[in-house]
Amino acid sequence: MSADTAAAVPRPPARTASTPVLTGAEAVVRSLDLLGVTDVFGLPGGAIMPVYDPLMDDESVRHILVRHEQGAGHAAEGYAAASGRVGVAIATSGPGATNLVTAIADAYMDSVPIVCITGQVFSTLMGTDAFQEADIVGITMPITKHSFLVKRAEDIPGAIAAAFEIASTGRPGPVLVDITKDAQQAEAPFIWPPNIDLPGYRPVTKAHGKQIQAAAQLIADAKKPVLYVGGGVIRARASEELRSLAETTGAPLVTTLMARGAFPDSHPQHLGMPGMHGTVPAVLALQEADLIVALGARFDDRVTGKAALFAPNAKVVHVDIDPAEISKIRTADVPIVGDLKDVLVDLDAAFRAVSRDSAPDIAEWWSFLDGLRDEFPLGYSQPTDGLMSPQYVIKRIGELTGPEGIYAAGVGQHQMWAAQFIKYERPNAWLNSGGAGTMGYSVPAAMGAKVAEPDRVVWAIDGDGCFQMTNQELATCAINEIPIKVAIINNSSLGMVRQWQTLFYDGRHSHTDLNTGHGTVRIPDFVKLAEAYGCLAIRVEKEEDVDGAIRTALETNDRPVVIDFVVSADAMVWPMVPQGVSNSYVQYARDHSPAFDEQED
Repeated sequence: MSADTAAAVPRPPARTASTPVLTGAEAVVRSLDLLGVTDVFGLPGGAIMPVYDPLMDDESVRHILVRHEQGAGHAAEGYAAASGRVGVAIATSGPGATNLVTAIADAYMDSVPIVCITGQVFSTLMGTDAFQEADIVGITMPITKHSFLVKRAEDIPGAIAAAFEIASTGRPGPVLVDITKDAQQAEAPFIWPPNIDLPGYRPVTKAHGKQIQAAAQLIADAKKPVLYVGGGVIRARASEELRSLAETTGAPLVTTLMARGAFPDSHPQHLGMPGMHGTVPAVLALQEADLIVALGARFDDRVTGKAALFAPNAKVVHVDIDPAEISKIRTADVPIVGDLKDVLVDLDAAFRAVSRDSAPDIAEWWSFLDGLRDEFPLGYSQPTDGLMSPQYVIKRIGELTGPEGIYAAGVGQHQMWAAQFIKYERPNAWLNSGGAGTMGYSVPAAMGAKVAEPDRVVWAIDGDGCFQMTNQELATCAINEIPIKVAIINNSSLGMVRQWQTLFYDGRHSHTDLNTGHGTVRIPDFVKLAEAYGCLAIRVEKEEDVDGAIRTALETNDRPVVIDFVVSADAMVWPMVPQGVSNSYVQYARDHSPAFDEQED
């Protein structure tokens, strides 16, 4: 698709006597109103200033002033991931726009529907290296579903309407609308709804019937089937349809990091999370399967390990709304392109039909998997240094908050522990940066989630490293009365990097100590920092104080709460599959570091 809206959105029809004439800036705000937008996150600057003037008077759209544009982007992501609605971020040109890039890339990797509106310098100055000029359309083209450049006021309604259509349909994702300052200042008839024409954009939603029948037959014939569930199930809002198919087939099921909550953890068919830090039953179920039914999953390297050695005896049914994902990494025996919500209903009915006379016998398969569950339950060992176990802290947060809460994690060890030790019973309860692995995601994403779902408890489970990247958004939360809860899992280090250094670099901890925790200078002191931001701040250093601090946080809803949980730096994430080897070599350890002696080339 062209970057210029003139190619994607035709000129509006001629003005009539009743057609209002608005500035481009007013058209931006009116378009957001008519699209049902109620909340946006942004930071003004020179090139977007015209939009901020009518935004001040608008009573329908709540603008939340962030302290950094990256925070606006992640907040829009959290808003979208928690609610299913399109998140919106606004920034100015140049550095304002480029500060959004990390969040845009993050949303692209995790299929999050957001629209980013940026100001651009005057069209007459573009290409001259003008003050705060950056080619944000060119910069973001590889990491958006589409990037619009708007140079005329009359094209603004169509561009914004098209952006929302593209972001929220098919495989969701980020869309950028870059608007020059002269387009914002000029006047034009405001015509709504605009005539949107998106040549070539025709997402396939209804799957081919023969492919559905072929998939159903493979499931009926399989002796060792596994439903491999990815984040696409959540984006498609297909959790109920997934549960129906799972119970109809009786097949075991695994949920990826992005799919946690798509299927209840309490369900007996759920084996847990697969991948590098997945449960042993989930990892080995995929590895030993004779059929993998991939549903909105993309065979990410963190799930497959060494792709050539992944599930060597399995046939593959791959269902995805994005045809580019089919057979990209693992060739699909039965490729199915379509909307999962519809495909799962059709597949359920087809399976019932083909298995009416002879239900598949997978009792032996379940006996093997149940044996793995009994032998390798998910657990952790108590640290030997006398400090708290981070797994215990996170587990208690989940138990005391319950499944109706929302949990937004940063990236690293605490992210894996939050995925492992909190029980997820519903979709949209677990928010994290899966594909990009963006440190700094948690606090602003939690902020966005709380704005979208104000009646839910929202936790930001963060590491001391991640927290220092975006904690300035606590000011945004305090001033705008967004009472998130922040749990800093403070091991005074870049924990996941430190774990790899311990295991693979002879314990040489090069530049991973952060000096924030036990026995250090505590720079910064997270309690003092949080108090300076207007938050209730608590430090916890003993396990007997964990529950009390969590309960205090749950009872405090007039301001954000930050709890500095001082935990052991020696705790590691287990199980673990070392990078570059077969998943058959998954290592399960509680009390010692295993020897990785069977690595593949």
